[in-house]
Amino acid sequence: MKSFSYERVSDPAQAAARAAHVPGARFIAGGTNLLDLMKHEIETPAHLIDVTHTDLNDITPTRDGGLRIGAIVRNNALAADARIRRDYSVLTRALVSGASGQLRNKATTGGNLLQRTRCPYFYDTGMPCNKRKPGAGCAALGDGAVTRQLGVIGTSDACIATHPSDMAVALRALDADVETVTPNGETRRLTLDEFYRLPGDTPHVEKALEPGEMITAVLLPPPVESRQAYYKVRDRASYAFALVSVALMQKPDGTGRITLGGVAPRPWQRDEADAVLPEGAQAVMARLLDGARPTQDNAFKVTLAERTLAALLAQE
Repeated sequence: MKSFSYERVSDPAQAAARAAHVPGARFIAGGTNLLDLMKHEIETPAHLIDVTHTDLNDITPTRDGGLRIGAIVRNNALAADARIRRDYSVLTRALVSGASGQLRNKATTGGNLLQRTRCPYFYDTGMPCNKRKPGAGCAALGDGAVTRQLGVIGTSDACIATHPSDMAVALRALDADVETVTPNGETRRLTLDEFYRLPGDTPHVEKALEPGEMITAVLLPPPVESRQAYYKVRDRASYAFALVSVALMQKPDGTGRITLGGVAPRPWQRDEADAVLPEGAQAVMARLLDGARPTQDNAFKVTLAERTLAALLAQE
């Protein structure tokens, strides 16, 4: 790990301003992903800004009847909150399916959204990776590459990595927004589709954040009557990232929302797929995964996603 300087701040706007003006600065809270990246020298920040003492560790009601989740709220605390368990149970289910209890005690809401891909070629600094070094090429697209865990849709000729978050998949199903503060102290609000950028020709640009901009909260809309479910298919029962995950929000009339994880560079949802939810899993996936470009290794994900949704819809 390369050397770095460190400071602690207590105000989000101050943190954003400092990050914008100190070259090579990064925010740190739980550190469950950033510290691993620093140990591998995938990320080498010259300066760390500790934001754990900012006033962003509460879950509070919003004026419209939703909830505001502070960026420093720990994953286990969020999953255990009575309001989340009652009204947004898909989020609790997604959170407890991720990582281990020890990591969830440290991991934060903002950090979970910001975590980077677990593509093996991204973590192997001896292999070319456009995310790690723009223009280097993508080892996952080379002959003989192992791509079983990687993306089937939303990818590009420069990158086929997936986003690893379970929490983000549930938040997309709930229509959550991301609140940020910019270095000049202004507040922004982004949908998750706006927040996460598809790779295109610039896979190293993963989020729509300005230099120094900091996540301050996640905003949940008012709860709606619905059956909520989250199912994660993985290679082992715990501490594994999704091959495919499905978040389901189904209203009493059969309509709702479907979001997939493990298949794309961001949580994957399409309105045209949601529109045919009453017609069943096959109809949904025909639209949700229209245009998929799987590799020989991961073509099974298309079928697996349909069968996972079908299993959820069959449950009462």
